[in-house]
Amino acid sequence: MLDFNFSEMAVVAVVALVVIGPKDLPKALRVAGYWVGKARGVARQFRAGFDEMVREAELAEMEKKWQAENERIMREHPMITATPAPSEPQAASQWTAGEDEPPVMVEKPLIEPAPEAQDGAPAGPGVPTPPPAERPAAAEGRAAS
Repeated sequence: MLDFNFSEMAVVAVVALVVIGPKDLPKALRVAGYWVGKARGVARQFRAGFDEMVREAELAEMEKKWQAENERIMREHPMITATPAPSEPQAASQWTAGEDEPPVMVEKPLIEPAPEAQDGAPAGPGVPTPPPAERPAAAEGRAAS
């Protein structure tokens, strides 16, 4: 922006000392500093307003893209809202739940609930269980007998 080197600053300081005088120089520098601060504040406020306008424009653009993508996904994958026939309870997992139905858990959680103590309170935090493929065969043999 403004490029001043040391020799230019020295020339300006000597001219200011000669023109203004040593007695009034501190007051003149104070007034100059005040106006430089005001100019910086106005520039900062302008910059913040400009940045806010850019953010709002980007947000509106992203919102339009999101809406277009959402519409594309909804066209490709329409929602199926139907209930299974009462005579076929096995086919219930094939149907998509409607919006007013509670979600159904499909997979088994990795953490089993903690065993309860005798007074009904949980005995401790849940115990993580390994996936079914990693369970030892000896434990399965004992459970079967």
